[in-house]
Amino acid sequence: MARTLRKAIATVALSGTLADKLEAAALVGFDAVEIMEADLLGFDGTTADLRTMAEDLGLALDLYQPFRDFEAMPEPQRARNMDRAERKFDVMQELGTELVLVCSNTQPATLDDDARAAADLREMAERAAKRGLRVGFEALSWGKQIRTWGHAWRIVQRADHAALGLIVDSFHTLALGDDPAGIAELPGERIFFCQLADAPKRDMDVLSWSRHFRNFPGQGDLDVDGFLRAVLASGYDGPLSLEVFNDHFRSAPSRMIARDGLRSLILAEANATGDGLPAPSAIDGIEFLEFAVDPMAREALADWLTRLGFVLAGRHRTKDVQLYRQGRVNFVLNSEQDSAASEHFQHHGPSVCAMALRVDDPARVVERARALLIPDWREPIGAGEALIPAVRGPDGTLIYLVGRDQDFWAADFELTGDGGETAGLTEIDHVALALPAWQLDTYVLFWRSLFEMMPQPVMDLPDPFGLIQSRAMVNASGTLRLIFNISEAQNTVTNRFVSAFAGAGVHHVALATGDAARSLNAVSNAPTLMIPPNYYEDIGARFSLPDEALASFEALGILYDEASEGAFLHAYTESFQSRFFFEIVERRGGYAGFGAANAAIRMAGQARRYVPSR
Repeated sequence: MARTLRKAIATVALSGTLADKLEAAALVGFDAVEIMEADLLGFDGTTADLRTMAEDLGLALDLYQPFRDFEAMPEPQRARNMDRAERKFDVMQELGTELVLVCSNTQPATLDDDARAAADLREMAERAAKRGLRVGFEALSWGKQIRTWGHAWRIVQRADHAALGLIVDSFHTLALGDDPAGIAELPGERIFFCQLADAPKRDMDVLSWSRHFRNFPGQGDLDVDGFLRAVLASGYDGPLSLEVFNDHFRSAPSRMIARDGLRSLILAEANATGDGLPAPSAIDGIEFLEFAVDPMAREALADWLTRLGFVLAGRHRTKDVQLYRQGRVNFVLNSEQDSAASEHFQHHGPSVCAMALRVDDPARVVERARALLIPDWREPIGAGEALIPAVRGPDGTLIYLVGRDQDFWAADFELTGDGGETAGLTEIDHVALALPAWQLDTYVLFWRSLFEMMPQPVMDLPDPFGLIQSRAMVNASGTLRLIFNISEAQNTVTNRFVSAFAGAGVHHVALATGDAARSLNAVSNAPTLMIPPNYYEDIGARFSLPDEALASFEALGILYDEASEGAFLHAYTESFQSRFFFEIVERRGGYAGFGAANAAIRMAGQARRYVPSR
C-alpha cells in the first residue's frame, strides 16, 4: 500500500537504548522519529554520532522535544528561558532537526497573560528563524493556563510569526473531552506537526493517565479517527507521529511495539481518509481449531473429545492428522512431524496452534494483512490438497482463511463419520486466550485492524489468587467472539496457563448448544467442573428460579446469568493437562455476554486443584 503521509514515532514509546529504538523504528518501516530529550541525555555518544546513526538507518529526526515551561514567565526566568532556547537550538542544528516542540507551561508562576505568552513565543520563533529552525506550540492537557488546542491556536495567531505554528495531539484534546472539529477550519500549513495517541477510558487525573496509559490508535477508547479526520480536513500534509507513554510498551520487545505502532498509523490514516486498505472481509464463523499434539497427547485429547460427544470423522489423506467433529464444530488433531504444528508443540506442548475462519474473500484478507504488516503463511501441501491461505497471529498461531463456498474436507480427508447429533453441540461460540499482560494492546490492535472487531469494556474478574482483567472483542455480525485475559498476579489461572504454555495461547473454548441440560446429560461421563451448593442458593434468590430448575443445574454443574435481553446457561470441564478447558453454553433470547458474573465461581473451582508456591 502506498502510504500518503510520513510516519514517525517518539522514542519514548519504545524500550531499550536509543540505538535500539532507532533500529526498531527503521526495521519496521517508519520514516522518522521524534527525539525525546531524556533519550538524548542518556545517549552514549555525541549529537553528531546520533545524526549519523539515524542517517545510516534511513530515519529523519523530525522533532526535538519537549521544551517545557517557557511562555509567560516573570523575570529573571524569562531571560534564562531565552538562553535555554538558544542552547537547544545548538543541539537541534547538530542533530539536523529543524522543529522543536514547546509544550504549554505547567509552572505555578506562569502568568495568566496571553499577550505575554504570544510575545515570548514570537521572540523564540524569531531566534529560531535566524537559524533556519521552527517552533511548534502544543497545549498540554494539564497546563497551568493553556490546556486546549483552541487556546494554543489563539496564542500562535497573536504571535503572528512564520516560524511559529501549532502542534496538535489527539490525547491532549480528547482526554479533556475537547471538540477537535474546529481544527478542520485551521489553515493546514500552520499546523506544524500532528501527534496521535489513544487511551483506555479511566477515571483519574489526566497527568497520570497520560504518563502511564496511553496506547496506539485503535487500542483504546478515544475517537482518534475523528480527531485525525479534522486535522486532515484542514489541509495538513505533514507527518503523523505517535507520542505514547505506556509502562508495558517500555518493557516490551521494541520491534514488536514499533510494528504495532506503524500498523496503528496505517489503520488510522485509512479510517480517516476512507482509502488505502482493502475492505475487511465478512466472517461466517470459526471453521475449525487445530491442536498441536504428539501421539500420546492426541490419544488423551481424543478421549476427552469423545466423552464430550465428538466422533472421529476423518483422517488426513497424506498427513498424521485426525478430524473430530460434532455439528459444525471441527477439531483437527495434528501430529504431523516437520510441520508448523510440530514446531508449535515443541515450544508449547498440547495446544491450539491454528484457527480457521470462514470468510467471504480469503485473498482480500491476505491483501489487507500485508498492508497492515501482518505476515501471511503457506504451508507445503501435497498433490490434490486444498490451498488454504493463512496469516500469522501475534503469538505465531496460524489463522487460516477458508472461502465461504470452499469445500476442502473431502479433498484433504478420508471422511469416516459426519459428527451427527450426539450431544447437541452445534458450533464454537467463543474462544478465550490467556496473554502476558503487556500483549493485550497488541492483540486488540491485530483483530481490530484486520477484521474490524470491536473491543468491549474491560471486566475485572476475581481469581482466588489475584485479579484478572478480561476484554472481549466481537465483530459487527456477532459471528466471531474472542476474549483476552491478562493478570499481573503470578498464581491466577490466567498466569498459570501463560507460565505452563510459555506464552500467549488459547486456554478456553466455548461450544454452543440449544439445550445445555440435554447436552450435559448426554455427556455425563465428561470431566465437568462441579459447582458448590452455595452458588445455587444464591442464584435461586437472585433470579427467582424454580426449585426443579435449580436442582437440575446443581446436578449438572450449570451456571446461570440473566440480562435484560435474555439468559445464559453454561458449564465447564476440568482443564486438560492444566492447559485449556471447554465450556458448554446455551444463549437464550438475545443474551450477548459471556457469563462474567460467574467467572469467579469457575476460577474458584479450578483453584481447588492448585497448590500455589509459597
